[in-house]
Amino acid sequence: MKGLKIAIIGSGSTYTPELIEGLINKKDSLPLKELYLMDIEDRKLNIVGGLSQRMIKAAGLDCKVILTKSLDEAIDKADFVLAQIRVGKLPARVLDEKIPLKYDLIGQETNGIGGFFKGMRTIPEIMKIAHRMEELCPDAWLINFSNPSGMIAEAVLNNTKIKMLGLCNVPINTIDGIKSKMDLPNAEIEYVGLNHLAWITGIRQDGVDYLQQAIDEGINGAVMQNIPAFNFTHELIKTVGAIPTSYLIYYYYRDAQLAKAKEALKCRGEVCMEIEEQLLDIYSNSELHTKPELLSKRGGARYSEVAINLVNSIYNDINDIQVVNCLNNGAIPFMQDNDAVEVCARIGKDGAKVIKTNCNNEHIKEYMLMMKAYEKHAVKAALTGDENEAMRALLINPLVGDYKKAKPCFDELKEAHKAHLPQFFKKEK
Repeated sequence: MKGLKIAIIGSGSTYTPELIEGLINKKDSLPLKELYLMDIEDRKLNIVGGLSQRMIKAAGLDCKVILTKSLDEAIDKADFVLAQIRVGKLPARVLDEKIPLKYDLIGQETNGIGGFFKGMRTIPEIMKIAHRMEELCPDAWLINFSNPSGMIAEAVLNNTKIKMLGLCNVPINTIDGIKSKMDLPNAEIEYVGLNHLAWITGIRQDGVDYLQQAIDEGINGAVMQNIPAFNFTHELIKTVGAIPTSYLIYYYYRDAQLAKAKEALKCRGEVCMEIEEQLLDIYSNSELHTKPELLSKRGGARYSEVAINLVNSIYNDINDIQVVNCLNNGAIPFMQDNDAVEVCARIGKDGAKVIKTNCNNEHIKEYMLMMKAYEKHAVKAALTGDENEAMRALLINPLVGDYKKAKPCFDELKEAHKAHLPQFFKKEK
């Protein structure tokens, strides 16, 4: 078996030990020979990279672990490139979350106008990575779990030549939660949607579809660590006719989530900054060579499992079913083939072969078409810096909508993130 080269871009992230643990757990099926950890910040790269090196050594892997600030060095001749970047780091997230509240708009990492600006910062940088991959490792797979994952997939899959799949940990947590609550361990779950806007539309085991039973019982999926705990009511689930995933609380209970955000003493980004510093302090202990328990509070539960399972299934041509962000290609009947969607697919050496769904839920169709229109305008804005496209996107998004709120909030966030939004400030050069 040929040795694998894997590059992790944004490896100063405190999530990285999750990935290292995943690689260690798969050491018998993934012959990892070179692991390149790339980040632009020395402190975090050295602290997190040091722990990663100790974890690899303690597990007995015959693998070279290289820390680098050079993207080209990291991805040159790589087999897999895992991207987990956060442009502007957590202080930018805090701005995304707090500034919109002044305008009575939800500030959130991936949803609404906060999520829009995260996309504006992140998509151009991911595109740079993709274009360098076209030159330096054209046969490699880009596995992205930088947010907003769905919008990034929309941009990369329709504007580059590289092989790419987007990931999120919501599907695996939701699906396993449904199986557990309904005591259906072998159920085939139909998962339909866009990233952070998805529903369970089928729960089949032994020839029986238990979706209606789940609706009748008001079954909820998993609550995510980074979302304020909130259950969908029985009445809402019956109205929707499917089981909503966690991020839909921002859409179905918008005003309640806005009120919670305004009442909170700290926004989620500020909480994450505190957790991150605690983690970096723990990681700095030269005796530590395992992933600490505190990491579970950071909101990334099972990311490593999802990411490394995907790598393993591609590399070893396993053809198991996973939920990924990929081109629709007929999976959801009412979406275009080149729409990036979040669906179940068989994962093997050729990537994702989508599993066709039978979803004919009108509410889901209408919501997805609306949000896909938002994403397409947003991607154009991210790639071109066209402010008219930006505003078209925000006026479609149900968490924004109102022009008198959207425009001044857009202007303030644009100025706050100026260092990371060169596409919107081209005239000043």
